[in-house]
Amino acid sequence: MVAERLVHIVDDVPALAQRRPGDHLTMLVVLEGFLDAGNAAGLAAAHLLGQQHPDRGGAVVATFEVDEFHDYRARRPPVTFARDHYESWEAPRLVVRLLRDAGGDPYLLLHGPEPDNRWEAFARAVREVVERFGVTRTVSLGSVPMAVPHTRPIAVTHHANNPDLITEESLWSSELRVPGSAQALLEVRLGEWGHDALGYVAHIPHYLAQLDFPRASAVLLERVERGGRLTLDLEELRTAAGARELEITTYLANTPDVEEVVASLERQYDTFARAESSGANLLAEDQPLPTGEEIGQQFEQFLAGLADEPGPPEPPGTTDPTGPTDPTGRTDPEEDTP
Repeated sequence: MVAERLVHIVDDVPALAQRRPGDHLTMLVVLEGFLDAGNAAGLAAAHLLGQQHPDRGGAVVATFEVDEFHDYRARRPPVTFARDHYESWEAPRLVVRLLRDAGGDPYLLLHGPEPDNRWEAFARAVREVVERFGVTRTVSLGSVPMAVPHTRPIAVTHHANNPDLITEESLWSSELRVPGSAQALLEVRLGEWGHDALGYVAHIPHYLAQLDFPRASAVLLERVERGGRLTLDLEELRTAAGARELEITTYLANTPDVEEVVASLERQYDTFARAESSGANLLAEDQPLPTGEEIGQQFEQFLAGLADEPGPPEPPGTTDPTGPTDPTGRTDPEEDTP
């Protein structure tokens, strides 16, 4: 079977062998790349790994053949050049780790770069992991840029291949055609093979899409606690979120032009929040918004000045928020992804 060649699974995992019949086992899926605006999912995975005691979890229990999935020319791994020779090659890794939550219960984390190719083969390889370890629920995390202000609650799109797993009302009222991802295909295929899968996608202010946004990470993991039936310690992540919010607030207070950009998004958000709650026409009181390029240019100096950023990033995104939107940040369904 192709999956046998693409993933190597540890045969003896005592922590999982001790499970009793009927015990649930959740596997989280966090893939770097397309669905990770604000590094929200990546920060969530890093937080979970950082919570592990060396004696309690973090061991690799499955390794994927990354050479079969990774496009090295599109995403070149870093290598150190030391005076007159190369060393310290940082090869990409796509692995499954055994972790434990705050209550000591085991769960799995599949993390690494999203495969650039062979998504069907990747899905079959993940199926091998699910069936070998008896995973009862797979939960994926992601985030996308949206025309929303950072001063309002973070909206989250909840999706699943089994309607019984949906615990929140959908933010979307119609069918959308959106760019595909390995996570999306995996959810579809697992459903066809009889395995439950669900996921959460946080909506990130698109002017902060290239900045670490830990508040969204905390929101995602709060959903994971419910949907993945885990108990997680989020204190450090919330502390980091508070520090980042303070940096943004301080910058806005000293930059009136940028502050007005955010205020425009707030007015648009609030207008449609009121309209939706009252059942009024969502196109009422439409207000013009700055373009994504305009917002990105105005925030470029801010992003470049943050201590943990290596340098000024490219202007974030090309989302055009000039059309009607609503409290969740939805614009043209053809342009946004849930």
